[in-house]
Amino acid sequence: MTTINNDLFAGTAATPAAPKAAALGQADFMRLMTEQLKHQDPLKPLSNSEFIGQLAQFSTVQGISDLNTSVAGFGSALTGDQVLKGAALVGHSVLIPSQQLALATSGEAAGLVMAPGAGNINIEVTDATGAVVRSFEVQAEAKGEANFAWDGLGANGQRLPPGAYAVKATHVDATGRPSVLNTYVDAVVESVTIGSDGLYLNLPGLGTAPLDYVLRIGKSGA
Repeated sequence: MTTINNDLFAGTAATPAAPKAAALGQADFMRLMTEQLKHQDPLKPLSNSEFIGQLAQFSTVQGISDLNTSVAGFGSALTGDQVLKGAALVGHSVLIPSQQLALATSGEAAGLVMAPGAGNINIEVTDATGAVVRSFEVQAEAKGEANFAWDGLGANGQRLPPGAYAVKATHVDATGRPSVLNTYVDAVVESVTIGSDGLYLNLPGLGTAPLDYVLRIGKSGA
């Protein structure tokens, strides 16, 4: 799982707004049209089609401006909705794609893979140095979800220290052909951060993940 920049609030700090140039309103446009009519060449007066064309152009510009305002309001409402959704996830377990497992001081670390078919799935857990600390097998009865759980014990049967451990899953079919699978792990949402480009979930031991990384709310069921 890719973590975001350490400075989550980059680009979100308020900066003084630059003075905006005064925009022409409908009254200004009508005043200009009146002056144009007053000062037109009597020998070449403004035709009805030209006048209507200018009115149509103004209406188009005004419509685009109103649309931009509506879209901006919709964007603000959508951001507020995301904040509420993110806040509702705090304290809950979510399933996200990750090549790491977060081991707490107690309990297990679990997740799942999508098996391409029946066969054995070899789960390999490695520490920060790349050393394999535990490996075990999970049996996939058919194509679909296959849950796995690591009890947090090393190959020597001793409890390993809490932290992030890499996980690799390899499926071996009936012919002995291996294939590496994507792993999805359970993580508990500790808090939610509002970044410059959306909401991020803070996951103990795993760092941060965008809200749209969440595949399922609740544990994998291992």
